[in-house]
Amino acid sequence: MPKTPQPLISSKLAQKLKEQIGHELGAHQQYLAIGTYFAQQNLDKWATLFYGQAAEEKEHALKIVRFLVDVGEAFDFPAIPAASTRFKSAADAVSQALKWERSVTEQFQSMAKVALAEGDFVGFQFLQWFLEEQVEEVSSMEKYLALVESGINLFQAEALLEL
Repeated sequence: MPKTPQPLISSKLAQKLKEQIGHELGAHQQYLAIGTYFAQQNLDKWATLFYGQAAEEKEHALKIVRFLVDVGEAFDFPAIPAASTRFKSAADAVSQALKWERSVTEQFQSMAKVALAEGDFVGFQFLQWFLEEQVEEVSSMEKYLALVESGINLFQAEALLEL
């Protein structure tokens, strides 16, 4: 009888990564919503910035998908909740983005703890890229929020955006 190959990552981490695909695709949709909010205000560079963030989140989801395929995990894509394009203000929109990035950071930290507790060094190594990426994501959103909350005219602030 052929021996069943040992999984390359722990089943607990695999489950969390499968859930994370949904979180990343949800973030993709949330950033599309923020970009749309800014586009509706004729703030095209702000819109482009957040549409770019949406594309990054989609890439993050795809990175996880490819990893799960490479380690032989079967999965279905989780449902994604709706995302509203309505915000109280630009500060509210960017504040929501910062809140989401902090939440995603906690999710990846939780996965790293699981990987270490399970002795899953393959999975832990994979998560390192995301942990580093989250430092950049949170820092960027904090800067954009500070810019919006400074009271600067958002049309003038577009010249300060890093696209």
